[in-house]
Amino acid sequence: MTGRDLLKALSGAKGVSGYESDLIPLLTEAFMPLIDQAREDKLGNLIMLKEGNGPEPRKKIMLAAHMDEIGLVVTGYEPGGFLRFANIGGIDDRVLLAQRVVVHGRKDLPGVIGAKPPHIQEPGEQEKTVKMEDLFIDVGLEDEVLEELIAIGDMVTLAQQPVNLQNDRYAGKAMDDRAGVVVMYLCLEVLAKLSHSADVYAVATVQEEVGIRGATVSTYDIVPDIGIALDVGHGDIPGVPESDTLPLGKGPGIAIGPQVHPRIYDRLVEVAKEWNIPYSIEPCTTPRGTDAFAIQVTQAGIPTALISLPLRYMHTPVETLEWKDLEAAGRLLAMFICAIDSDYVEGLQCF
Repeated sequence: MTGRDLLKALSGAKGVSGYESDLIPLLTEAFMPLIDQAREDKLGNLIMLKEGNGPEPRKKIMLAAHMDEIGLVVTGYEPGGFLRFANIGGIDDRVLLAQRVVVHGRKDLPGVIGAKPPHIQEPGEQEKTVKMEDLFIDVGLEDEVLEELIAIGDMVTLAQQPVNLQNDRYAGKAMDDRAGVVVMYLCLEVLAKLSHSADVYAVATVQEEVGIRGATVSTYDIVPDIGIALDVGHGDIPGVPESDTLPLGKGPGIAIGPQVHPRIYDRLVEVAKEWNIPYSIEPCTTPRGTDAFAIQVTQAGIPTALISLPLRYMHTPVETLEWKDLEAAGRLLAMFICAIDSDYVEGLQCF
């Protein structure tokens, strides 16, 4: 499987926060040729180890990218064969109307999200966003059959398969942050051809979208010497200041801010310059919102960094990115890992 194949497969697969288990076989099969061990922890994180060739005890570098996606959950029935629902994670109400979905009941059922058409709306309704409580899912079944096949609490995902755009770009659901998982894959592909002294833990984390839970427990498990979170940043679009975005096609963002150890930031920039890897600087004023925060504050504290992939239209079914940014991020991580030795890690104990 190539990295591009993996990106497409992951984007099209289901794995709402808390229900990521269907992704484990796909990831295990894809990563196994590149790693020495793989295991699933009690929360559902997939922890994959590529051993280094340094003397034991080896230093440990943890890469973390969350594999969960935002989604919906069935909350009730309406007469006539309709389903009410709520969100899991930060879905924007504005993108839901007229979406195709899959309801994961006793069997997977295709459905659509509908609402009152404009012809029969009350005066003024057409000028307002349709709220989630005014939307419903229609799978085409009558009440009795519907309640046999779909239970309250069943998951719902958006029925969106990835598409290729021009300029080697991809659009689809769940690129946040399965693209980060693919970056770990690309990093390990590069490391397979190189020598590195540290053990590398590539962790596909769970439940990031509902509270960075997977990164919290997996970091406690591993207790790495260095942790690097891989996530997405807002790609450049009209109407958003350049200072708040990352340009597509110009490499990953290297974050700087309170969740980032300054010496790791400096080394990442040095490596990018040394190997002519394109990058942007991403100022992050708040530590929360990514797995980086969970890694940073584990136990007595972990020296942490954050790498962000430029992504347009975040938390929609058409999240858009450019392939060469993933390649650049994977290469940057691999060359950084190869440059790490015990002396560098010991030097992180002081600023």
